[in-house]
Amino acid sequence: MAFTQTPNSTSTSKIIDSHLHVWASLQEASKFPYSPGQEPNLPGNVDFLLQCMEEAGVDGALIVQPINHRFDHSYVTSVLKKYPNKFVGCCLANPADDGSGLKEFEHLVLKDGYRAVRFNPYLWPSGEKMTNEIGKAIFKRAGELNVSVGFMCMKGLDLHISEIEELCTEFPSTVVLLDHLAFCKPPLNDEEGLVFSKLLNLSRFPQVYVKFSALFRVSRTQFPYLDLSPLLSQIVSSFGANHVIWGSDFPFVVPECGYKEAKEAVKLIGNQISLPSSDLEWIMGKTAAQLFQSQLTASE
Repeated sequence: MAFTQTPNSTSTSKIIDSHLHVWASLQEASKFPYSPGQEPNLPGNVDFLLQCMEEAGVDGALIVQPINHRFDHSYVTSVLKKYPNKFVGCCLANPADDGSGLKEFEHLVLKDGYRAVRFNPYLWPSGEKMTNEIGKAIFKRAGELNVSVGFMCMKGLDLHISEIEELCTEFPSTVVLLDHLAFCKPPLNDEEGLVFSKLLNLSRFPQVYVKFSALFRVSRTQFPYLDLSPLLSQIVSSFGANHVIWGSDFPFVVPECGYKEAKEAVKLIGNQISLPSSDLEWIMGKTAAQLFQSQLTASE
């Protein structure tokens, strides 16, 4: 069973990082090659991750397939198999025109145990949307397999929210994860405020969860990213703390503020808005543990 409690944990609740990446070290690249043009410029191997997690007191994590290996999941799969009590996996949806991505997805879930899939809209064929035949087929199958679908809206939620709403409406049993606050920064004008209100309005879909992750990407300030305090307050008010999950975005976060600090920032932000400790426990691990534990149980 994933997310086994570690002896050095100082909390009664497991601390689970819902968003991080690992990729092969330079020494491992001959066995696990990088995608052409996607060679990493910072270390992200699992040994480095385990060291960071131990120092920070993080018990488990959801590993999101990195673009560095694109659709070759062999490195992440090897990590999942080596550390089954610490990690679960989020594969990358392959929206190829020939429809082969659906079979790839089913294999990764049914054979390799992945518990989530990431929809990166910028990998869809030119002119195609995530609501095309392939996207809907994978999204629907995810619900049938009790697998969550994560959305990466790096160029702005407004570009993709209609697709997300359409998929949520048509397939209400598929759990949705919005990566990195759906890339909504603290609004500076009415237009940005409207987009953030659209994010809050997605709480009308009970299957939607928000990742309070990669804070350095969405904050306009430096660590501890306290300008995100009002956003977290509104997200919790709209969705409930049990639909909010913390994520670091390792290893990108390491040179930004440090891995341990990525975890500590959430506590500091929570203190600023007088977030109840029970809500903080949901955000820091209980939501993710419940979400993925139930999925793992259902798959057995």
